[in-house]
Amino acid sequence: MSVVRTERITAEKAEAYRGTFAAAEEQRDAGAELPAAWEGVFFPFVAALADLRPDGTPARDGVIPEIDLPRRMYAGETTEFLKPIALGDEVTQITSLGSVVEKTGSSGRLSFVDIEREYRLDDEIAIRSVWHDVFLENADPDTPTRPPKADPDAAASADWIDELTLDARQLFRFSALTFNTHLIHYDRAWARDVEGLDDLLVHGPLTRILLMDAARRHMPDHHARTLNVRAIAPVLVDRPLRFAGRTEGAVTKVSALDSADTVLATAEVAWV
Repeated sequence: MSVVRTERITAEKAEAYRGTFAAAEEQRDAGAELPAAWEGVFFPFVAALADLRPDGTPARDGVIPEIDLPRRMYAGETTEFLKPIALGDEVTQITSLGSVVEKTGSSGRLSFVDIEREYRLDDEIAIRSVWHDVFLENADPDTPTRPPKADPDAAASADWIDELTLDARQLFRFSALTFNTHLIHYDRAWARDVEGLDDLLVHGPLTRILLMDAARRHMPDHHARTLNVRAIAPVLVDRPLRFAGRTEGAVTKVSALDSADTVLATAEVAWV
């Protein structure tokens, strides 16, 4: 199963992201290169309201078969940047189903689904990406979750640390940009009572762009070749967030940390 869509990469949409999440960067006009990972704000979800699951995620999108598990989360990705995309370019995205693996863990059934995307420019592949999503059973509020592991060395050994705190306005804007109706990002009652979280969840696809942005800021004269992201623990709204990065050779590793040095997500960027 594949879905083919074509979209113009507009400066206006890139500016909407920049003005909300990357205000320190220069404004980009038509013809400027689209920063790596910013393709994630284009090609928004298009499932009709009738094709959404109760949690707001797509049940029927023409790519992923219907899965009888109620919760869906972004788990990470592997992305290759093969050719620059410029603002104003017309890009074709081809989305296909990759592997589907079912497992049983301590919290019940799990389904790991890979979504393969190609971004084509003039019949050449500009970006190739495999996103990993996981489908889960309902959270059990009576079952304590295993706390994520703290790693003080991630900050202590970093070459640099960037700090930010994301608020509900920014989560709303990213949901609007990407047409993401997952309730976990804007409905606090759902996030707490159904998903078992302490507050709203920051979008995994937003976290991956912010990790890439942080790496780019500290390697300004380099172009990304690959981006590998792993989501480890929930990134929550209104909590101080630190990006701790270190470069060795042609690879930059970035960890997203909370105030207790818990590793929430990691990214590894290989540069050209």
